Amino acid sequence: MNYTVYTSPLGLIEIKEQDGCLTNLSFVTEPSESQKHQASSTVLKVACRQLDEYFTGKRKYFDLPLAPKGTDFQQKIWHELQKIDYGTTKTYADIAAAIGNTKACRAVGQANNKNPIAIIIPCHRVIGKSGNLIGYAAGIALKQKLLDLEKRYK
Repeated sequence: MNYTVYTSPLGLIEIKEQDGCLTNLSFVTEPSESQKHQASSTVLKVACRQLDEYFTGKRKYFDLPLAPKGTDFQQKIWHELQKIDYGTTKTYADIAAAIGNTKACRAVGQANNKNPIAIIIPCHRVIGKSGNLIGYAAGIALKQKLLDLEKRYK
């Protein structure tokens, strides 16, 4: 597995890759111990370039090979999240309906919470039924900043 730390306008992002596919992308306050011996790869370099473009409003969609690890249900949710257009939001109920299980709102929330590839699998674009921002592993303030960034460049 290869690692890198990307410095974004919103803080440090740890990115992991294995066998040419991204497996993790998460906000961190400081690199983990393993990051002190990071190795680079082509896919990590492309990921950093695409993140640069995203944060400057030049990229609306990511084109990277992904291999998030999760259950079949989580995979289904993460696939659905990737269909949410840049600068727009969907509710947990919208996602549950899209997978054909309108009663799965809480399960959708749990799958969002386990999303290992933030930003690229855009769980930050999922909001509560009332339109309120709820639940984001990196914190609601960061979720708001990502949504504001996308709104500004939409």
